[in-house]
Amino acid sequence: MKISQKAKNAIYLGIVCSILYGVVYVARNVLGAEAPQMISEGFSSDYIGKISSAFFFFYAVGQLVNGILGDWIKAKYMLSMGLLFAGIANLAFLLFADLPLPALLAYAMGGFFLSMIYGPMTKVISESTSLEYAIRCSLGYTFTSFFGSPLAGILAATLSWQATVSASSIALVIMAVITFISFLIFEKRGIVKYPKRQVKEKGEKIENPVRVLLRHDIIKFSIISILTGIIRTSVVFWLPTYFYQYLGFTEELSATIFTVVTLIISPTAFIAVFLYEKVMKKNMHTSVLLYFSLSAVCFALLFVAKQPILNICLICLGIMASNSATSILWSIYCPSLSETGLVSSATGFLDFLSYMAAAFANIVFPNAVLTIGWDGLILVWLALMVVGVVICLPFQKIFKKKEA
Repeated sequence: MKISQKAKNAIYLGIVCSILYGVVYVARNVLGAEAPQMISEGFSSDYIGKISSAFFFFYAVGQLVNGILGDWIKAKYMLSMGLLFAGIANLAFLLFADLPLPALLAYAMGGFFLSMIYGPMTKVISESTSLEYAIRCSLGYTFTSFFGSPLAGILAATLSWQATVSASSIALVIMAVITFISFLIFEKRGIVKYPKRQVKEKGEKIENPVRVLLRHDIIKFSIISILTGIIRTSVVFWLPTYFYQYLGFTEELSATIFTVVTLIISPTAFIAVFLYEKVMKKNMHTSVLLYFSLSAVCFALLFVAKQPILNICLICLGIMASNSATSILWSIYCPSLSETGLVSSATGFLDFLSYMAAAFANIVFPNAVLTIGWDGLILVWLALMVVGVVICLPFQKIFKKKEA
C-alpha cells in the first residue's frame, strides 16, 4: 500500500516529537528513581520531597505561562530552548546538590523549562497535519512517555545518582540540538507549518481568545482535566498504600501488584482512541460520558467487592476508564482546536489545572484516610466520577427537544 506524502510528513514529525518526549519523561522521573540511592548517601527524604514538590509546582505554572507563549513563538524555539535549558538546570542541580536552596531552585527551574514542550508540541502537530494524523502523533509520544519511568529506573540501577542525572541532562541537550536541526529541515520541506492568526479587516475587532475557547467547551474540558488529573496522578500514586492498608497485602506484594496494575493501565490511550473511532463514531462527548459512567460504576462496586483480587480488577478498570476520558482530552480535544490558533494556550491551561488538582489531592488524601477512612475516600473518588458524568450529559440537546 502506497503511503501518501501527508502521511509520511506526519510520521517524520511524530517520530521526532515522540523521541524528544520520551527523553523529557526520563528526565522527569530521574529524581524519584534515584531517591533511595540519594537517601543512602545522607540526603533526607524531606529534602528530596521538597525538591520534587517544587519541580511539579514550577512545571504546572510553566504549563500555563509557556502554553500562552507557545501560540506566539515558533515550536522550534520553544522545544529546543526548553530541552536545552532543562538540561543545563539539571546539571546545575547536580553541581549545587549539597546546597539546599540553590539545588531546589535549579531543579524547580528544570521543571519550568520542561513545561515548554507539551503545549507547543501539540500545537505544531495539530496545525501541520490533519486531525487524524495529529491523533496518531499524540498517541506516539504518549507511548514513549510510558518508558520514561522504567528507563530512569534502569539508569538508577546501573549508574550512580550523579551519573544518572548527568546522562539525562546530556540527553536533553543533545535532543535540543537534534530537535532544532530537524525542525529547520521540516520547515524547509513544508512538513512543519505555522498558520498565521486570522487578521480582521480594518475596523473589525479581533475576537477575544476566551470567547473563542468558551465556544469550544473549554469550561467542560477544564473540569474534565481537573477530575481526571486527580485520578491519573494522585489516586495512582496512593495505590500501593491502598493495597497495603485497605486490602491487607504485604508491603512487598503491594509494590508488585502496583507494578502489574500500572503495566495493565499503560495502553489505555490506544484502547480509548480505538473505541472513540470504531464504536463511538468519533463523538468526543459521547465517549467521555461513557468513560466517566464506567469509572463511576467500578468505583461504586468497590464498596461491595471486598474480595481482594476482584477489588483490584475493579479499581484498575475504574482508573483505566477515567484515563480514557483523559486520552480524549489530550489526544483529540486539544489537537481539534487547531482552527482557533490557541492549541498551545488551551493545552497549557488544561495541563496546569490537571497538575494543580493532583497536587492538592496529594495533600488532602493522606489526611482524609485518617479522618474518613478508605471507604470514605473511595466515596470521594466515586463522587468525582459522578461529577464527570453530570457535566457530560447532553443538557443542550435535552432543552432543545423540550422547547421544540
